[in-house]
Amino acid sequence: MTTLVQPVIMAGGSGTRLWPLSRSGFPKQFLVLSGPKSPDDRPTSLFQQAVQRLQGLADRATEVAPPLVVGNEEHRFLVLDQLRELGDERATVLLEPMGRNTAPALSLAALQALSVAPGRRDAAAPQAGSGGPAEPDPPASGHDPVLVVTPADQTVTRQEAFIFAMQRAVDAAAAGAIVILGIRPTRPETGYGYIRAEVDGARISVQRFVEKPDLATAERYLAEGGYYWNAGMFVLRASVWMAALERFRPDIAAACRAAWAARSTDARFVRPGKAEFAAVPSESVDYAVMEKCPGSGIELRMVELDAGWNDLGAWEAVWQVADKDAAGNASTGDTIVQDCRNTLVHSTSRLVGAVGLDNVVVVETPDAVLVADRDRSQEVKKIVAQLGAEQRGEHALHRKVHRPWGWYDSIDQGPRHQVKRIMVKPGASLSLQMHHHRAEHWIVVSGTAEVTNGDKVVLLTENQSTYIPLGQTHRLANPGKVPLEIIEVQSGSYLGEDDIVRFEDTYGRK
Repeated sequence: MTTLVQPVIMAGGSGTRLWPLSRSGFPKQFLVLSGPKSPDDRPTSLFQQAVQRLQGLADRATEVAPPLVVGNEEHRFLVLDQLRELGDERATVLLEPMGRNTAPALSLAALQALSVAPGRRDAAAPQAGSGGPAEPDPPASGHDPVLVVTPADQTVTRQEAFIFAMQRAVDAAAAGAIVILGIRPTRPETGYGYIRAEVDGARISVQRFVEKPDLATAERYLAEGGYYWNAGMFVLRASVWMAALERFRPDIAAACRAAWAARSTDARFVRPGKAEFAAVPSESVDYAVMEKCPGSGIELRMVELDAGWNDLGAWEAVWQVADKDAAGNASTGDTIVQDCRNTLVHSTSRLVGAVGLDNVVVVETPDAVLVADRDRSQEVKKIVAQLGAEQRGEHALHRKVHRPWGWYDSIDQGPRHQVKRIMVKPGASLSLQMHHHRAEHWIVVSGTAEVTNGDKVVLLTENQSTYIPLGQTHRLANPGKVPLEIIEVQSGSYLGEDDIVRFEDTYGRK
């Protein structure tokens, strides 16, 4: 009998401890940090690696459905772009209008999985342009896939070992158990939660969950044995999750069902009702259900994962998995490292030199530089919290900002001017828009630009330019087959991104 597996990729995190490379607008799961390449030999992001890993579960006894991605509304076009790079655009993308932690996210995935029967998948997927509330789907008769739930921001170096462990987990989950993946600890790690497990032959039962410990406690766990790092991966049937949630947290279950019933669909996305989802209590999978299972009669088992796992939760973890020189230094980008030991140097946009450092992290981006003691890299989140409190732009965005049509890079700015380098993908266009406070000059660097300027539409090629007066309705589009790059010079009394009035937009933005 074939088991249907539904991959669920949890892609809603913000990755604050990997600042300044990770920002809330472009978090770590979408970064290329470590791990295997794509089939066409391109480096892959952590999110892309998660998608590829789970497709490897397919065999004679296992059918793997297209993935369900649960992510933030703000990152929807990043998800689509990275799926397109993999050549895998079959995924259903469930968008959370605001963060409510992992228990509601998993509940949305379970409700979606229960509503789509084999053979109905394409018909039940979101339809382009529907734009309104979806018809409520009753649970598909007899359809109860095994959910393989994984965060989008982890790395695994041994795919065969990963598949072996996951197949064992799928077999146990198909029989009705809830299965969690555990990692045998190799060091007294204080940044992970732990699982206390009991081994009985081939079966490993979960006794209890333990919060992130202090160093002395972590050292004791390592010495005693029987403790495992909690990988944050779960394998269980969709109905088993919903039944357990309704037993332990009926308030979350009811609120999620209400948000699901009010969902709407458009293009590639499924959106739960915004007001209804805002009322869902914020809770993790562990707190809502997993920690309550031991002693409850619900079978909670653990499968050990020995596959080179790392959640890359902080710069210390990035150093752990990186290639190093004889002195323990890991470097990326344009770097010169002299007389350093056990140091991580990451350059994004310029030469970074390091001399005489020991156990230090140095991370450079075009608009921010981090220097930290490697052992205190978990504390980077304090800097991010301060940036957020001060409402500084470095909290959320890089200097180079990705958009569904391409990207822009703010390369210079002053009191009444800003200069941007803009790339527009082939066939893409910006919104039809106007500005109240700024005028713009556009110079084409490469490609072909179709420019709407008031009631005129013109084509511009390399070295040609145009001027958009303040208050003029305008649009930039790329009608060609190669990327369009322009330099935009803005001038005016206010140059903020919120000075945009959109009249038409291909991507549904307002």
